Amino acid sequence: MSLSRADRSGLAAWWWTVDHVAVFTMLAILAIGIMLAFAASPAETGGLLSAGNFRYAWHQSFYAVIALFILWFTSTLSLRTVKLTAAVVFALALIGSLLAILLGSRVLGARRWIDLGFMTVQPSEFLKPGFAVLAASILADKAKMILPKPVITLLLIAPVLLILLMQPDVGQTALMLSLWGALLFVYGVSALWISGLAGTLMLLVVGAYYNFGYVHHRVQQFLGSGGFQTQLSLQAFARGGFFGVGPGAGTIKYRLPDANSDFIFAVAGEEFGLVLCGLIAVLFCVLAVRLLMRSAQARDPFSQIAGAGLAIVVALQAFINMGVAISLLPAKGMTLPFISYGGSSLFAIALSLGFALAVTRQRPNIGQEHHDVFTFLRETRP
Repeated sequence: MSLSRADRSGLAAWWWTVDHVAVFTMLAILAIGIMLAFAASPAETGGLLSAGNFRYAWHQSFYAVIALFILWFTSTLSLRTVKLTAAVVFALALIGSLLAILLGSRVLGARRWIDLGFMTVQPSEFLKPGFAVLAASILADKAKMILPKPVITLLLIAPVLLILLMQPDVGQTALMLSLWGALLFVYGVSALWISGLAGTLMLLVVGAYYNFGYVHHRVQQFLGSGGFQTQLSLQAFARGGFFGVGPGAGTIKYRLPDANSDFIFAVAGEEFGLVLCGLIAVLFCVLAVRLLMRSAQARDPFSQIAGAGLAIVVALQAFINMGVAISLLPAKGMTLPFISYGGSSLFAIALSLGFALAVTRQRPNIGQEHHDVFTFLRETRP
């Protein structure tokens, strides 16, 4: 089947307007994630003296198929539908995050997950794409609103931050603040807003250090000799060297907790070496830069702000995960986008990147589209 530029069918229209480089980069990262899932699964289901299986890898492969559909479907949406979808996702994620505190299972002192029986869901993962699109829509609206637009986005993110701190999830809180800061920066707020946000982020870090025992413990480990997981992670990189010990030949992964999720980058380092780790880092850089460039070339402010925000938050999450694995940052349970095991993370990243592809598509008649989603916030004139 060939897709001609003259073909105006849905699939052809999508293919010739979406960013091909970004799409193939996403597919490459997802393929690496599936490969590493098969490498790490035996360590999660067995041990050095007991045979593991590929149960987690098959689960991840199934999740990847669903993620691909989410990625494609959301990338085909119109700008107006993207905003409406983001509003629904944000509302459901906010409600789900609150329910996780009230009804969710407690893991390592935190309530962030809801057990559905067939899988465990972390609703807070979906707050990022929902908030990025909604906040961008508010900031990009040309009409004057009843409150300054940055203040409206502050009111939007305030309950999110409160719920995340109640769970508690300091890492996601910092990531949401960073996303908000990126959106405001692209929008063009004054230096006073950026300074205030930076100060708030610093206060969050200091407050978390003194008020959350696990944060204090991880920072102390980072400033000292490093924690148990970090030390094993560094050993994995040292053992892998440049080319790695070979697929399935890794041994440190059997002693490394969360080898298939938070420390999947260390598994890549041990079995495939610096070559694959460097490739992963380059792919994320290419993806982020490509989406940022497409956002900058967009002709409407909404696409510019939303596309940049989504690209930055995905790239920042990848940087944090890889930074923790190589002991550049204190330990934080944050997944590597499209690579770490987990349905919630995979679906949320697919949604984020699907939104990013949708808002950065080349739309010749973009100025004629109707985007009045937040009319209730606008000033009424007599």
